[in-house]
Amino acid sequence: MSLLNSVPEGYRSGFVALIGRPNVGKSTLLNRLVGEKVAITSPVAQTTRNRLRAIITRDDSQLVIVDTPGIHKPHHLLGERLVKSSRCLIGEVDAILLILDACKIPGKGDLFIAKLLKNIPIPVTVCLNKWDLVDEESKDRTYKDYKDYLVEESWSLFCCSAINGLGCIDIINKLASKLPFGPQLYPSNMVCDQPEKLLMEELIREQILIHTREEVPHSVAVNIEKIEEITPTQNQSNENCTAILANIIVERKSQKGILIGKGGIMLKTIGKAARLHIQTLINGKIYLELFVKVVPNWRSKSARLNELGYKGN
Repeated sequence: MSLLNSVPEGYRSGFVALIGRPNVGKSTLLNRLVGEKVAITSPVAQTTRNRLRAIITRDDSQLVIVDTPGIHKPHHLLGERLVKSSRCLIGEVDAILLILDACKIPGKGDLFIAKLLKNIPIPVTVCLNKWDLVDEESKDRTYKDYKDYLVEESWSLFCCSAINGLGCIDIINKLASKLPFGPQLYPSNMVCDQPEKLLMEELIREQILIHTREEVPHSVAVNIEKIEEITPTQNQSNENCTAILANIIVERKSQKGILIGKGGIMLKTIGKAARLHIQTLINGKIYLELFVKVVPNWRSKSARLNELGYKGN
C-alpha cells in the first residue's frame, strides 16, 4: 500500500477553487490558510496570473486549494485567457470558496460571479475578507447586505481576515467537510505543486509589482531563460550557487526605462529583493541576472502568450 493511500477511514480529500474579483485578497488568504508563502501578493489588482495549487494536509483531510486570476472584464487577450482559466476551473473542483471584499459595497462584479456559481452543483462557501478593516458599527449592516444580496441559503458565510487569521480555521473546517471521501492526493510534506522555475518567475514579478509605478505592473511578464548550478570550483567559493538568467518583458520603451531606473538603481533594487526570496525558496545561494526586453503589445499576441504559459486553460 502506498503512503498516499495510508489514511484513516473517513478521510476526505479534494480540490477547492478560490474565486473572486481582482484585489479581494485571494493570494494573501491562500498564504494564511496554508501557513506559509506559496502565492505572490501585492497591492496591485490582477496580481495572480497562473493557477497555483496549495496543499493543506490534516489528520482528517487534505485540501488542494487552487488560486485563480480574479474574474474581471478583460481588455486584452491576456485578460481574456486569465478569466477563461478561472471560469473553466469552476466545474473541475469539489468545492468553491468565494472571496468578497468586506470593505466594499456589493457590486455588479460580485453579483455576476454569484449568479455564475448558483447554476453549478458544487458546494459554495463564502468569506468576507478584510473583516478586520470594517468599523465595528458597520459590521452588522455589512454582513446583512452581503447575505441578502449575494448568498444563497445553502451557502455558508464567514467573516475572515487574511492578515490576522480571523475565521480561517473555521473556513478550513467547513471546506474539508464538503470534500468527498478519498485518500491523500499529495505527500504530507508538500505545500505547493508548482515547478520551481514558475515560482522563481513569480517571485521576481512580485518585486516588480511592489517597486514600480502603476503603469508598469500589468504590462510585465517574467521568463527565466536559464538556470544553472555552479560548483565551488566554478565560482571560486566554498559553496554551490544557482545562477539564474531572467528576462523581464514590457510593452513600451518608457516602461523599460522605469524598470531600469536612473543608473540601473530600480533593476538592482528589484533584483536584490527577488534574490532574497528565491534563496529562501531553494534554500541556497543564488546569482540572479535580470534583463529588460521590449515586446510591443505582447499581451495581445497569441504566440507570445503561449510561450509565456498563458494559455487560458
